[in-house]
Amino acid sequence: MKKLITFLSLCFVAALQAQDIKLSTKDNDLKLAALPYYSYGKGLGITSADSLFQLNIRFRMQNRIGYIQNDGEDAAYDGQIRRLRLRFDGYVGDPKFLYVIQLSFAPGDVGEIHDGENINIIRDAAVIYRPSKHWSFTFGQTKIPGNRQRVNSSGALQLTDRSINNSRFNIDRDFGIQAYYLHEKKDKFSYNLKTAVTTGEGRNWTKSPDNGVAFTGKLELFPFGSFKKDGTNFEGDLAREEKPKLMLSGAAHQNNLARRTQGETGSDLYEQRTMSSLFGDAVLKYNGWAAMATYMKRMAKNPITVNPLDVTESNYVYVGEGMDYQLSYTFPSMYEIIGRYSYQNPHDDIKGLTPNTREYTIGVTKYIWEHAFKLQTEFTYDQLNYANGKTKDNWYVRFQVEIGI
Repeated sequence: MKKLITFLSLCFVAALQAQDIKLSTKDNDLKLAALPYYSYGKGLGITSADSLFQLNIRFRMQNRIGYIQNDGEDAAYDGQIRRLRLRFDGYVGDPKFLYVIQLSFAPGDVGEIHDGENINIIRDAAVIYRPSKHWSFTFGQTKIPGNRQRVNSSGALQLTDRSINNSRFNIDRDFGIQAYYLHEKKDKFSYNLKTAVTTGEGRNWTKSPDNGVAFTGKLELFPFGSFKKDGTNFEGDLAREEKPKLMLSGAAHQNNLARRTQGETGSDLYEQRTMSSLFGDAVLKYNGWAAMATYMKRMAKNPITVNPLDVTESNYVYVGEGMDYQLSYTFPSMYEIIGRYSYQNPHDDIKGLTPNTREYTIGVTKYIWEHAFKLQTEFTYDQLNYANGKTKDNWYVRFQVEIGI
C-alpha cells in the first residue's frame, strides 16, 4: 500500500510541475483497441498545456453478497469485495505512444499468496504504439484476443460474473506482443484483425522460462457496420441501436508446452502440454434487445499428467467444449432483464474426473449511470452430472453493486 501511495503521489507531483496544467474538458478517454474497458465517464484527466503527456485515472469496485446452497452441504452466506481496480492510461511525448496500467486489490483478484510466488496485483502494464486509426501495436501484459465476454471488462457485464465456460476455457491475460488492424465503419460492412504472440504462461509469471510460446489470431466481422459507443465492448443494448447491429467473430489459440491446466491460468501441471483453443461469438443488438451466443473448445493430447514422485497424484488439462446463450432487454427506464443458459461438456479423456454441467441464470439490473454505477440481482441454478451416474443440484442468489469512474 505504501508503494501505491508513493506512485500516486509522484504522478500528481509530476502533473503539478507541468506548465499551465488543466483538466481536459474534451475527450481525454483514449480508445485503446487492445484494451476495451467500458467507460461511461472520462475519469480524472490531466493534460499538460504543451501536450507532452496525458494522465487519466479511474477506479471501480464491485461489492456483493450472496446466499449459496450446494447439494450435500450446509447453506451459506457470502459477502465480499469481488473486484477493486485502479487504472491509469494516457500518452507520453506523442499521442501515438500510449500506456495503460491496471492494478487489482480485491482478494479474489490477487489470489492466495504462497511462498516463492508473486502477488498478483498487476493486471495490465502495456505500451501501445498507434501510428494510425487502423493500426495498433501493443507490448506488455494485457488481455489477449479471445472470446467476446472475456475480452470485455468485468465492469461491462450484465450479470454479476462471466459464464462457467469463461471460467474454464478463456485464455485470459498474457505477456507479449499484439498487432491489430481495425477497419470499423458506422453503417458499412466492417472487420477487425487481431493477432498476438505471447509467453503462454499468464500474468505475472516469473518462474523458470520454457521453450514454448502462444499464438492467437482473431477475426471480427460487422455485416451492418459498427455498434454505437463501441457497443461490442459492453453487454446489453444500453445505447438502444436504431438499426440491427451484428458482430460475428472467430478466434484460434495455440499454447505450446503450457505449464498450467488452462494454459494461462489454473494450477500447475506435472508435465508440460501443448493445447489449442477455438472460440466463436455472435452479438446482436437492436432497440434495447441484446443477444449473444458463444462457443468455446480446448484440445490437448494426453491431458492427464501424473506426479513422477507420487503416482497417486495427478492433474489434467481441462479439455472439452461449451456453449453460452444470453438474451436481454433494457427498458427505457434503464431496468434490464437477462437470461443465460450454458452447457459444458468435458472430453472423454477426463469425463471420469469432472462433471457435465448445465447452468441456468436469470437476472435483473438497474443502471443508474450505465455500467459505471449499477445494481445487479441474480439467481443461478447449476446441474452437475457425473460419469458414475451421480448428480448434484447447486444454486445461489446474489446481489451486487458496481460503482466507478
